Amino acid sequence: MRTTAHVSRPVSWQRRALHVLLILAVVCFMSVFLLLPLAVVFVEGLRGGIAAFIDTIGQREALASMRLTLLVAAIAVPLNLIFGVAAAWAMTRFQFRGKALLGAFIDLPFSVSPVISGLLYVLLFGAQGWFGPWLEQHGVRIIFAVPSLVLVTIFITLPFVARELIPLMQAQGSEEEEAARVLGATGWQMFFRVTLPNIRWALMYGVLLCNARAMGEFGAVSVVSGHIRGLTTTMPLEIEMLYNGYNEYDHIGAFAVASLLALLALLTLAVKTLLEWRYSDQIAPHTPGGH
Repeated sequence: MRTTAHVSRPVSWQRRALHVLLILAVVCFMSVFLLLPLAVVFVEGLRGGIAAFIDTIGQREALASMRLTLLVAAIAVPLNLIFGVAAAWAMTRFQFRGKALLGAFIDLPFSVSPVISGLLYVLLFGAQGWFGPWLEQHGVRIIFAVPSLVLVTIFITLPFVARELIPLMQAQGSEEEEAARVLGATGWQMFFRVTLPNIRWALMYGVLLCNARAMGEFGAVSVVSGHIRGLTTTMPLEIEMLYNGYNEYDHIGAFAVASLLALLALLTLAVKTLLEWRYSDQIAPHTPGGH
């Protein structure tokens, strides 16, 4: 007994020491590569003071980029919400040929570079693209205009809602829905009274992730926007143009807009964390591809 106790103490101490070292390593890594850069964004954005910060984000181009960012997200997120619910329903409630292919298509935006995604739309709708001449003849402009920003954002954010719902709906099964059908419920009644209450928190979680990615997307929108300041520049593009001096170098202005975008991301993260904490048993544990 003495020998066992004597041996267990060093082993237990070593395990605790290893746990502490691992935690310290994670905290240091997060501090250096995440928290410190994020703090620098806010410090640089407020370097000129609150008055200068408000003046910067109140400029016409900055306000236009904010409005455009919100507009693109307001269009892309609801459409992907509808698609995500429909795709999750099809993947979990029906058996059909091509089901695996549909799942692969849903995951496609995770594996394709955003820049390549933007180029695909340029090849389709650009002046020399497949549909470009026809669109030009009919006076329809997609590339270097708001429609292209919406299209590429929808493509990039397409998987987020669906991939939050599919694992949850598979785990829940369809017994409750079948019972509602036997009792005479219509399809819409079954969805709104049975399915939706069971998936509502995962649905909200997926919408938050989709919205965060929509507001922060840079690569794809950069390719199709044309960088027309005040017209086709979202907040990430406005930050790049201010920082790199497309018209004039304005590093403080770039960090001011960046801090506002970071604040929106932090608010989204706070709501996401709250949902994870309170409704962890109703939210899918993993989203492929991250964000």
